[in-house]
Amino acid sequence: MQERDNDVTGQRDGGPSAAVRVLLVEDDEAIRKSVGMALDRYGYQVSAAPDGLTGLEMFREGGHDLLLLDIMLPHLDGIGLARRIRETSQAPILMMSARGDALDVVAGLEAGADDYVVKPVDTNVLVARIRTLLRRATFTARPAADSRPADADGLLTFRDLSVDTRGLVVRVDGRPLALTPTELRLLLEFVAAPGIALQRQTLLRKVWEYGWDGDIRVVDLAVQRLRKKIGADHIETVRGFGYKFRR
Repeated sequence: MQERDNDVTGQRDGGPSAAVRVLLVEDDEAIRKSVGMALDRYGYQVSAAPDGLTGLEMFREGGHDLLLLDIMLPHLDGIGLARRIRETSQAPILMMSARGDALDVVAGLEAGADDYVVKPVDTNVLVARIRTLLRRATFTARPAADSRPADADGLLTFRDLSVDTRGLVVRVDGRPLALTPTELRLLLEFVAAPGIALQRQTLLRKVWEYGWDGDIRVVDLAVQRLRKKIGADHIETVRGFGYKFRR
């Protein structure tokens, strides 16, 4: 195992990213340092690791608000690392792919990543994606609307599934369910409009905050993961359009 890098730390006084800790796992030293320095300029506190096993060790030490993982890593690749992280944590994960290869992207999202960027990474794009993931992790849910209003306590019930839209607690058969921030935000969009078909592009805009040029694969893979957790029969595929939450 390689020796870990010194932390790249920084903080912008009064900035929105103050005290936010990012774990960057990247084996290319030049990229590791350039990304670390770029995030430092925006006030993020960055810890850097050169391989997957070192990254896993640093993650287990705790305290990170977001993880930025390269897919191709020595010892333990980014996909395996994401799976290990998801065993114990729902922290936001942003994957980096050198080629944007479809198989790499899909594998990373299936492993539990929330989003991905393609290297070489434009700093503005990277920071925008990080800010979106952090907002998603800390947002306050809007009251559910449309045809299925929540009760006075903000509780929505769909057969075996219950969603507390105020306390942000999801239960299946009465058991609390652990969802990532992305999965929770996606579920809240669905339960706010039961029986209404939602376009993938609409979900990209509301959950991932993408414009029309976003990658709809992130929607499909997130829906796939959500179905595994809440039960596949709750979300219906509307062929050629998007998805619909069953009443």
